[in-house]
Amino acid sequence: MLTDISQFDHCRMLVAGDLMIDEYVWGKVERISPEAPVQIVEVEKEEYTLGGAGNVVNNLAVLGAQVSVAGVIGTKKDGDRVLEMFAGLQADTEGVIRESQRPTTRKTRVIAASQHVLRIDRETRREISDATFEKLSSFVQKKIPECDAVLISDYGKGLMTRPFLKNLISLAQKHGKISIADPKGLDFTKYAGVSLLTPNKKEAALAAGMEIRNQDDLFRAGRKLLESTGIQNLLITCGKDGMVLFEPGQEPHVTAEARQVFDVLEPGILWYRFFDQAIGFFCLLGMPRCLPIRQRGIVGKVEPPIVTRNELLAAMGKSSDEILTKYKNLKELTEIAKDLKRRNRKIVLSNGCFDLLHAGHIRLFSASKQMGDVLIAAIDDDASVRSLKGEGRPVISARERVQILSALDSVDYVTVFSYGQLSTVIESIRPDILTKGSNYAPHEVIGNELVEKLGGRVVLIPVRENTSSSDIINGIKAR
Repeated sequence: MLTDISQFDHCRMLVAGDLMIDEYVWGKVERISPEAPVQIVEVEKEEYTLGGAGNVVNNLAVLGAQVSVAGVIGTKKDGDRVLEMFAGLQADTEGVIRESQRPTTRKTRVIAASQHVLRIDRETRREISDATFEKLSSFVQKKIPECDAVLISDYGKGLMTRPFLKNLISLAQKHGKISIADPKGLDFTKYAGVSLLTPNKKEAALAAGMEIRNQDDLFRAGRKLLESTGIQNLLITCGKDGMVLFEPGQEPHVTAEARQVFDVLEPGILWYRFFDQAIGFFCLLGMPRCLPIRQRGIVGKVEPPIVTRNELLAAMGKSSDEILTKYKNLKELTEIAKDLKRRNRKIVLSNGCFDLLHAGHIRLFSASKQMGDVLIAAIDDDASVRSLKGEGRPVISARERVQILSALDSVDYVTVFSYGQLSTVIESIRPDILTKGSNYAPHEVIGNELVEKLGGRVVLIPVRENTSSSDIINGIKAR
């Protein structure tokens, strides 16, 4: 049994479910239509992300798992978008079948002035064709023996028919693979045999045919579903109040404590997105090759929805000396930045060596934080510092510099980049503001043209005294 989540790199997952595109249309409202008493939204930007089972794939890929996908999309532009985004995640799409008569499910959310104004759904609930069923059945029959776990994401869009579900679950049982299903509908018996079923509290109440008003009701509903549906284990998610795990012959197990959750769109969107991560975590943590399913505390504060390995380790009780929760690699930071942009959060980036932290740096970070919602500190790695400052530098390693910067309240995230890669960081994060000390001239700020090209700006923070890490270090050496 493994206890290091770095082993996620070796985990092979099969995600079978309804694939969707989440479209976000951002704009402003300044007038009412003369044609009808409705708001006119002037569109400023649009963004497409993976939704439904695709969001599960995305979250597993961020954690490092190798993911294969089984699902159905259409043959037009939205289907192309799904495949392009999967390619970016290096997901195996052999099991993604295109049906010419089926649209790719797209959910369009219109947001104006940080308010969710409207949602438009383009979809069909028509069951998959016999030909698609045969292709998918052949794919999962080949893929399940090779994978570590099967994750079923059912949104009721026509893919997860009883025959297909029965085939998936029986194959997983036959080959000794854990299976986890996110259910849809009131009849949970169609998921009989699944290792873990993960309804939310409202779904559990409807399926159990009873009202859930308190914890006692919740426990009774969970036991009833566990005994009557043929599922092996049951996890009921309760929004901000966490989750409760039901196992045969065991007392209900609370797996997460209540946390503060907020979202500029609406809580439902946030929990919908986070839930995809939660079942992904349980799938990874519950596999024989990984950690036990009863591992506690895997639900962290849910903003942004993408949760990284370090945050997962922190929630699992590792000490701050063992992990650096603010540190993100560029892949993780890219996902976080995308989500922040969707939420209209202003991103500030400040970069440098920060080899020996001094008062000037503290003022730089403090002033930078006041200019936006999130401050990202990007630091040169050790080789980059050496190339910039010469032999004998850095005097403090990149890991230690990350730890020091992570201790600052003004800094939200820290990333490390190699020599010459600052432009890659800027292109990935797309900061609204890039800050430097006023001891630099605007044209001396590396990346200034790129930031402005991407719609951001460079701000020089006033420097009270001309203090530098190099001067301090050289002074120490001289003395």
